[in-house]
Amino acid sequence: MEVVDSGRRRRWSEDEKLRIVSESLGGPRLVSTTARRYGISPSLLFAWRRSFRAVPVGKSAAETAFVPAVFVAEPSSAAARALSGRIEIILANGRRLRVDAGIEVAALARVVAALERP
Repeated sequence: MEVVDSGRRRRWSEDEKLRIVSESLGGPRLVSTTARRYGISPSLLFAWRRSFRAVPVGKSAAETAFVPAVFVAEPSSAAARALSGRIEIILANGRRLRVDAGIEVAALARVVAALERP
């Protein structure tokens, strides 16, 4: 006796897909092995992996947390005044360059020379 596939598409639930994708991520070169085990093509498995990429594997919404904020002391008032201004320079070729007021002149000259080259 021989079993012949009817050609019917199999429907996979989201949980089954996630379990298969998680298994394929378990180590190097597991995509083909995992695809063979479940009778699907490797390209389908890669498509499932792309669709689940935005969802962290094994994490629930309750485990998600924010990145801690880092507070830095404000610079002294003299330094703040020196860095607070911005300068906009319109070059001969029409390009606009915005820099802090405290930029070194030599560095600015190098940047302007590089941007004005044809």
